[in-house]
Amino acid sequence: MPYGREKNSVYMRLLYNFGIYCYKQAVSLVAARNPKARKLSDGQKNIFAYLEKNVDPQGGYLWIHASSLGEFEQGRPMIEAVKKAYPEKKILITFFSPSGYEVRKDYRGADLICYLPFDLPGNVERFLDLVKPSQAIFIKYEFWANYLNALKRRGVPTYIISAIFRPSQIFFRPYGGYFRRILRNFTHLYVQDEASRTLLSGIGVNAVSVVGDTRFDRVMDIRLQAKKLLVVEAFVKGCDNVLVAGSSWPKDEDIFIDYFNRHPEMKLILAPHEIHEAHLHSIRTKLKRPYVLYSQATEQSAVNADCLIIDCFGLLSSMYPYGRMAYVGGGFGAGIHNIAEAAVYGVPVIFGPNYHRFKEARDLISLRGGFTVSEPQTFKRLMDKFLLDSAYLKSSGDIAVRYIESHAGATKKILAHLFDIK
Repeated sequence: MPYGREKNSVYMRLLYNFGIYCYKQAVSLVAARNPKARKLSDGQKNIFAYLEKNVDPQGGYLWIHASSLGEFEQGRPMIEAVKKAYPEKKILITFFSPSGYEVRKDYRGADLICYLPFDLPGNVERFLDLVKPSQAIFIKYEFWANYLNALKRRGVPTYIISAIFRPSQIFFRPYGGYFRRILRNFTHLYVQDEASRTLLSGIGVNAVSVVGDTRFDRVMDIRLQAKKLLVVEAFVKGCDNVLVAGSSWPKDEDIFIDYFNRHPEMKLILAPHEIHEAHLHSIRTKLKRPYVLYSQATEQSAVNADCLIIDCFGLLSSMYPYGRMAYVGGGFGAGIHNIAEAAVYGVPVIFGPNYHRFKEARDLISLRGGFTVSEPQTFKRLMDKFLLDSAYLKSSGDIAVRYIESHAGATKKILAHLFDIK
């Protein structure tokens, strides 16, 4: 490459590594007062000890990386199909977020599960020397420069699935040359839509297949596995207007709790994204109607409550079938959580204003199976219409589930192309 470009690449690499180092230090600094940061910090300290104790020295792992729980769930149908077809294949799953690792650290579909070490050169080489992956698969958003560069140098076939790209991303900016070169480390990219392929083609990345989003396959599987929960059945009995609010944050709760407090004809199942005591206390102070925590509920106490607070992990997907409408949180922060998980049950899905990075949200809004709200009045008007017009409510829910069902099938395409699994 020309000298100027090479020099710039060196500067960008140094800047990138400095940024990762600063992030690592920041996590350590806030760990004392932030439970999530503390779990990440503690998890990072134990990675290499765990691997040295448990790894097969021969290596040869299929390494699958998911940033958090949502990305893992997107890849889960693929993981389980590979394990079924090739039971001898060793699988390593890594997470970066505690919300993924803590929930799935005991998942039986993998041989090893751990945090991903921070993307610093020494960590990367040590990790890869231990694992010796035969293939690497990243799910949706993960573009760790040092890992991708090292995998390329080592000749490890590397893929990304369910990826989606937008013109605003750094890869497509005039100053994004360093990051464009990172994308070329992938052996193949499996993207969600044609727009992503067009963007990648414009920067010379052509090993691309449009297969869709594996998330739809996962929620279809989840629907088949939904649990019957006696406490929840007792809670919703006799009420036709149940709102399930999933993965909510305080700003989301400000929207729907106020409406709930004013409408005795409805009930609320509330599964917050974070269930630490401070958040639960905040929820309880906002509620003006009887509530019960799921962890403390009996069938009798559930009958007498108007709000059921889900204060444990792993149950949200089994809550959505008990609702007539759903609210999915995150839209007043970094971005909405998994709306497909709710839509698959044939309920209209409501979410906050930060949804533009999510194709399924944009599509559902255009079809009138999904709805965005930015303040309490918008939410009130929408909920009033749902509560007063049952035909409109049903039609919106039907649109939502048809959309999910019509977009399933990405996993089968990836399995056929990558693993020759039909």
